Amino acid sequence: MRRALAAALLALPACAVATEAAPHDRFTRDIYRELVEIRTVHPDGDNTAAARAMARRLLEAGFDAKDVEVVEPAPRKGNLVARLRGTGELRPLLLLAHIDVVEARAEDWSDGLDPFRLTEKDGYYYGRGTLDDKAMAAIFVANLARLRAEGFRPKRDIVVALTADEEGGTHNGVAWLLRHRRELVDAEFALNEGGAGTLRDGKPWIHGVQVGEKMYLSFDLEATHPGGHSSVPTRDNAIYDLAAALSGVARLELPARVGYVTRAHFMRLANIESGELADAIHCLYLSPLRALSYDLEKNLNGPLREIYGAEPPIRVGLRTGDIAAVAAGRADDAQLRRVSSEPRYNAQLRTTCVATKLEGGHAENALPQRAKAVVNCRLLPGEDPDFVLRELQRAAGERVRVKARGAPRASEATDARSPVMRTIERVSESMWPGVPVVPLMSAGATDGSRLRNAGIPTYGVSGLFLEHGEVRIHGRDERLAVKSFVEGTEFLHRLVKALAAGD
Repeated sequence: MRRALAAALLALPACAVATEAAPHDRFTRDIYRELVEIRTVHPDGDNTAAARAMARRLLEAGFDAKDVEVVEPAPRKGNLVARLRGTGELRPLLLLAHIDVVEARAEDWSDGLDPFRLTEKDGYYYGRGTLDDKAMAAIFVANLARLRAEGFRPKRDIVVALTADEEGGTHNGVAWLLRHRRELVDAEFALNEGGAGTLRDGKPWIHGVQVGEKMYLSFDLEATHPGGHSSVPTRDNAIYDLAAALSGVARLELPARVGYVTRAHFMRLANIESGELADAIHCLYLSPLRALSYDLEKNLNGPLREIYGAEPPIRVGLRTGDIAAVAAGRADDAQLRRVSSEPRYNAQLRTTCVATKLEGGHAENALPQRAKAVVNCRLLPGEDPDFVLRELQRAAGERVRVKARGAPRASEATDARSPVMRTIERVSESMWPGVPVVPLMSAGATDGSRLRNAGIPTYGVSGLFLEHGEVRIHGRDERLAVKSFVEGTEFLHRLVKALAAGD
């Protein structure tokens, strides 16, 4: 059956997009279903089984066994690396997706939805990993088979790497490959998760491309007490102390900082947001420039050229209040509050911290001797971890000890002005005319930082669009619209083909 599908794909002309869409969509969906239904959670899931399943798909599509390798540094922690060979005129393009997922329990999901079954319902695909990150993994595998079926001979090799333990665990696939098998994944640049499009009322609004990311760092909060018998309670109680500390952390707001990527992000947003929020964004991204009102154009052009090269792609419409804020060198508190009211904008502006785990006590008839919580922080690039620790300790109070779990992994941002970015913009325009491509700093951590630290510029871009404000990744009823999956498949096909051809 699969060989027949590969033959059918070979028979289709590359230009016949409408004709070839149906069989390729079915092929891609079948791969997607297979991936979602292989449980790949840490520690008991089987990433190797998923990697081998995808290897079989490519071998059945006609790939040579020497170009399809599953490397398994530890049991159930396998990674797939597959290569479509080009002429070698240019260095390879790496397509990275992780195939491990976070845990999901059926009792936490809505009736009729099993997190480890791909369910199509009301125009959506439901299941753990439908977004993070098995959609891109399935698309990369299916599109690699499609390119081979088309007889495409690129100027650069196209390498697909599907890896383990991005979400956590002891054998991160990207780290292992870079350390032990660098030749398999070495590339001039890479595409990865971390970016997505945003819909407003069902219509494409912006297409986000991750060029940088925040740093991941968790902190342990711990309260202790001598304990005793629950029949003779005291005012002092480890659980109460921890609860009070977490209330303090919930109120903590760390300072806003506007860096290179954030400035580029808000500059693009300023001309498409509306109302008071647009006014605030104008002030926000202009404020670091410290331009003088009487010489605004002179002071503005230089920093914008620094971000975009040559002339800025859009014209900034300034307002009187904006000029006053720029002249002062900062947006005022009211403007910051308005922008920060949008959680995703707040995450671009500040280091954020949130409680994610809780445990306490040892018996129901004993006073608790210990209560612990984990607070997960996402640090802005350049943020001092010691400063965050001090602020958390201040918010938690003296009765609870705060301790960092390790150290954050910093990485330099990818150039938002590169030829790759221009290709992304051109291909995006061909799919969604008039929808701006917006560089962004990912609030979540990805393996893109590992690649950037290894000297491989990485772009988080998927062509998958989500409704504004919907965040189901890692949560209940994770889903992706069927239409978005189909369009993202075509976008990534066009983009990879253009980049691999050196366009």
